[in-house]
Amino acid sequence: MGTIFAAGGIVMWPLLGFSILAIALIIERSLFWFRINRRQRPVMQGILRTYRQAPMDVYPKLRQNVNLPMVRIFLEALEIEGASPSQFHLALASAMQAELPQLRRFNTVFATIISVAPLLGLLGTILGLIRSFAALQLGDIAANADTVTGGISEALVSTAAGLVVAIGTLIFANLFRGLYKRQIALIQEYGGQLEILYETHYGRQSRVMVG
Repeated sequence: MGTIFAAGGIVMWPLLGFSILAIALIIERSLFWFRINRRQRPVMQGILRTYRQAPMDVYPKLRQNVNLPMVRIFLEALEIEGASPSQFHLALASAMQAELPQLRRFNTVFATIISVAPLLGLLGTILGLIRSFAALQLGDIAANADTVTGGISEALVSTAAGLVVAIGTLIFANLFRGLYKRQIALIQEYGGQLEILYETHYGRQSRVMVG
């Protein structure tokens, strides 16, 4: 492995840094989405069930699961006292927008690695070819065979390394993007159910106050 790394030339160092960064972020995002997907559906169904039967009993459940993004959205909207259904809708939408950066976290870093890693590989290719052509220009090909083959190795290894880093990161970035879209769909689904329940309870309270 060390020989291959050395053969790739100077661009292998930034590629190594990108690969370590990508692995660390992939692990962080994988754990993040695993925790959410493992607990979210039963928790949200229990919260909606509780709110349907006894709205005031839902707050302890929400605070116990505040590490879930959807729970934080619901809690922030429900803590606005006396909001009309339209105001509650705006509060829910605002809370959702506030959570989006957390759900999209590191997307820009992934995109940067995916874009820059192949370019670094291409740079290594160019540097390796320059090294090979410089050796050829000296005239004695046999005497400079090691330099020529070393330059070709640098060109090929750096290109392959750049593509490996970019492709591996792209696979996980697309996976996380799919999980993000699924999460947005679930927020809209459960948020719509909560809005219906809120409007129902708001109507009941309004009738009681009028009566």
